[in-house]
Formats: sequence, C-alpha cells, structure tokens
Amino acid sequence: MDQPNRVVTALKEGRKAYGFQLTFPAPQIIDIMGTLDLDYVWLDCEHGPFSLQDVENACRAAEAVGMTPIGRVPSTQSHVVLQYLDRGMKGIMGPHIATKADAEQLVRACKFGPEGQRSYGANRGSGHNVMEIGPEGWGDRRDYYRNANDNMLVGALLEDAQVIEGLDGILEVDGIDYFGVGHHDFGQSIGKPGMGESPEVQQAQAEIYDRIRAGGGRVGDDFMVTNWVHEMLLEGGRKIVEGR
Repeated sequence: MDQPNRVVTALKEGRKAYGFQLTFPAPQIIDIMGTLDLDYVWLDCEHGPFSLQDVENACRAAEAVGMTPIGRVPSTQSHVVLQYLDRGMKGIMGPHIATKADAEQLVRACKFGPEGQRSYGANRGSGHNVMEIGPEGWGDRRDYYRNANDNMLVGALLEDAQVIEGLDGILEVDGIDYFGVGHHDFGQSIGKPGMGESPEVQQAQAEIYDRIRAGGGRVGDDFMVTNWVHEMLLEGGRKIVEGR
C-alpha cells in the first residue's frame, strides 16, 4: 500500500506541513533530514540537474524515511508529468500556468480518470502493477485510481503577465490544491527583468495572492513551511566564516 501523502493529510487536518527544498540530487541529504520527521521534500526538477534516475532515487530515499516526495516539473505536458509520477512523486507543481486551459492540462496530467487522464504503467510509481484479483476474476483498479487521486498534491505556479487577466478562469478549475507566484519570471513578464524582489513586483504578487484567497484558493505559504537546502548550507558556512 502506498504511503499517504503527508502534505495532503496536513491540508485535510488543517495544519501546517513542514519540509525542505532541493535543487540538486542528494539522497544522502534526504536521509539526514529524515531524522527530523519532516512531511515532505520538494525537488526542483525544472531548474535542478535531476535525471529521471535521480528523481527515482530521491523518491525512494524519501519514502524510506517517511517523507512525501513532491516537486516542480519542467512542463505540464502529460507525457512529461507522467515520467515524474511514474518515478514515485506524489505532488506536482506545474510551471507557467497562465490560462484556464493551462490549469486544466495540469490537472489532466496529474489525475487518473474520471478527474484526469493520467496513464497507468507497471512501475514503482504505480506499485509495479502488483494487485489482487477481484471476486469477478479480473483486476479492478478503481480503488487504486481513487486513492492515487486523493493522495495527489497539485500546485500551479503563476509566472506570466497573462495571469493578471486570466486568474479568475484559472481559479474555476477543480483539482488544484495550491498556487504560487514565480516572482522572477513574473517580474520579467511585466517589464521588470531582474527585479523580482522590487516593491512593484512584490505588490503585484500580493494582489494576486489576495485574489486567490478571495476566490477560495490556497497559496503555498498558507500551509507549507519550507527552506532551500542550499540556503541552509550557506547559512551554516557563514557561521564558520564569521567565527574565524
């Protein structure tokens, strides 16, 4: 039986989920951080140098210490998302969700029918096709599909100026659990390249978040507490340098 998605469980229980973010393949770090009983590890598979084998190793390491592997993928195309789900990821953040159609495609790629069109294959992400034969003598995967859908965390990353006009339509799409704004790409898209931290971009991001919450949606910061591993390493390194 698949482990429950601890972030989804936290959402259902109305509590915070705690985790960390990796931009590079390092299952050993997942082992170490696993001693803290964190809920999840978030893999940046869009910008980080993760091969599919790296993703599978990370998922295996996370599962071994009871953490849920989630992360950002490079595209919301169904065949791309599927490769990460088939390795064992239990949560997908889709980049550049700018329209209602983009949001619908993201859900379609992440969920089995009838909620989506995720393909089923015999791999570790779907239990290697191990199953019990039902009383009618054939393999009934309907419970498996329902359980997988219920345990799938779907996030939409808003990074384009088009979101300003299209956000209401995006919020109409069922199946998205939370939203984020990629402020660097978003800033660039509104004519502020390299100014993602500027007051103008931060204000635009805050307005988008207000609209999301007012429309009944969630922002990742509302329930996920996290930090980047590379920032933790640099913080520790600075303490060494400052103590010289």
